[in-house]
Amino acid sequence: MNADQRAAMAAPARFRSPSIFIWVVIISFAAFFIQGFASADIRSDRLLQGLGNLGNFFAQSVPPDTSRLGPIFRAMLETLNMAIVGVTFGVILSVPFALLCSSNTSPNAVVRTVSRMIVATLRTIPDLIWALIFVVAVGLGPLAGILAIVMDTIGFCARFFSERIEEIRPGPSEALTATGAGRMSVIFGAILPESMASMTATSLYSVEKAIRSAVVLGLVGAGGIGVELSVSMRMFRFDQALTIILVILVVVIAVEQISSAIRKRVI
Repeated sequence: MNADQRAAMAAPARFRSPSIFIWVVIISFAAFFIQGFASADIRSDRLLQGLGNLGNFFAQSVPPDTSRLGPIFRAMLETLNMAIVGVTFGVILSVPFALLCSSNTSPNAVVRTVSRMIVATLRTIPDLIWALIFVVAVGLGPLAGILAIVMDTIGFCARFFSERIEEIRPGPSEALTATGAGRMSVIFGAILPESMASMTATSLYSVEKAIRSAVVLGLVGAGGIGVELSVSMRMFRFDQALTIILVILVVVIAVEQISSAIRKRVI
């Protein structure tokens, strides 16, 4: 090997010339960025005014008003109930959807395609829109929030469950099939046990996600702590609003720590 060949091998890889598709993506991104930046009307005077308004908010919210801790804790408990009930039903319903979406468990390509379209639709529609739909359907209150979380959880969990099911080792399934086991026996005896650790971790993350979502859902009348926060902000009771925000912060951090500890033991 001569010196030129050694130099060529030692030289770092060079960027290839971008294709037409890459140039289209770059130009489109730049166009949307410039349009978005211009439409936001970002000016220094608006930013300075915003800082002043933010300072007024904190000045009026400190110290936090703790006179309504009882109703706030009850609303926070309602939010936790919404999240846990919604995620529980959502995870249970996600399992059959995941099995229908997976290439190694779906009966045929048509069922797999239709199931994936349904899951993609559920995942694409934001949970806030689901909440607005169910508020119209069942009225104000926690039920609308629970149904919204169920739909959002199915769209989220079914996708990750199906990906995990497709990645499992074929050995246990093939062994059961060789003994004459049917499709359902293979699913419950090999596929689901193999996927259980990953599915549990995804479900725990869904609880964290649902609690944050439930807070926002309350702003549109779906029950929970979001209702208390919305009322406090509309009445300019910023000291009560800060108390609610601190309660939400403590609960979310506590749930995340508990969920993280469980995931470390499961995985």
